[in-house]
Order: sequence, then C-alpha cells, then structure tokens
Amino acid sequence: MRLDHISYATSHDQISDAVNRIGSQIGTAFIDGGIHPKFGTRNFTAPLLNGQYIEVVCPMDHPATDATPFGRAVKAKTETGGGWLNWVIGVNDISIIENRIGRKSIIGNRMLPNGKELSWKQIGVLTTLENPNLPFFVEWISDDHPSMTSTAVTAIKKITILGEQTEIKNWIGADTVNVFNGVEINCIESNSRDITGLSEVEFIYNGHKVTID
Repeated sequence: MRLDHISYATSHDQISDAVNRIGSQIGTAFIDGGIHPKFGTRNFTAPLLNGQYIEVVCPMDHPATDATPFGRAVKAKTETGGGWLNWVIGVNDISIIENRIGRKSIIGNRMLPNGKELSWKQIGVLTTLENPNLPFFVEWISDDHPSMTSTAVTAIKKITILGEQTEIKNWIGADTVNVFNGVEINCIESNSRDITGLSEVEFIYNGHKVTID
C-alpha cells in the first residue's frame, strides 16, 4: 500500500493553462494521458520520483461524466473553481480492500493518443465523492505505470488534507506513516464537513520546495 498519485481538476477550457503552469512549477513536462471513456474525463500526467505521478484531469461533455462517481467528482470540483481533487492509494491486491469494505472494484481504463490502452482496478471513488478527504484505491493491471513516461526529477514532500487523520487511518486500514513512506501528511481539522479534502501539495524540485494550493 503506497501513495500512487495525486489529481488536480480543472475545466476543459483551462486544462492547457493548468498543465503548463503546474509543469513549469515542478520542472516536469506533462504528456497527454488520453480519455477515460467510462468516466467521461480526460487527463494529462507527469512522472514524479518514488513511483508516483500527478494528473491534471477535466470533465468532458459526455453522458458518462454524470453517470459515474469519478466523472461527477471531477465535474463538481471544476464547478467550484477547480483545484486539488484527491489522492490515490496503490495496492498490490485490491481484493483485500474489497473484502474489508464489502464492495467489488471496477475496471478503469484510458486510451492514450497513440492508441495504447492503460487499465487498472479501482474502488472507493463513491466514498471519495461523499468525503473528499478520503482517498480511493487502485491496483494497476497495465505494466506501464504513468510514473515511467519519462525521467522524473521532482518528489512529493508533503500533502495537506482538510480532515481528521483518525478517519483517514480507519478508511485506509493502515498507519498513514507507512503508507506515505517519507511523504509528510499534514491533516488539519476542517470547520465544515463541506470543506474537506486535499488542499495543498509541497514538492521538492532541484533542491527547492515548491508549494501548489
């Protein structure tokens, strides 16, 4: 169990600006990650050190956007101005999570511009939609993890989450220190259940701290 990736949501009209802005801040070029046909979204991704990556994702004008939890989560975030959407935990055997929370995972996929398909299993997105401070879980089926698209030069140093650490620990089912493995997690209790979730990420690039909120 490990931190797999972090997601930043923006509108379709602003995704190019967001990709260029964040890419310049962390010294890493994003690539076109293609379309999530099941979710009605598309993304751009950039590799990070320690087998992690960052995605910038936007909703599309597609029925699947409103019909799936992930599509609805992305659309809802962009309708409030966009920003950090969520953080995602990678696991080697998602059946353990399935058994613990009593639900089955679904298959996710996206088509790269070159026609190659990436696929994974995911679970917990509906919970994330209802409680943005909680992550969802993925088990990669494809061998080509998005952290391997090019040489990574930037690492996640710290993430700040508006939410209770005990609630997060209970949902993950593990100690957050072990899950994050060197990435500092800063949980701040929110004054409102309506204002929770990933609020800030601190990166280390070229020996300097870069904070994106």
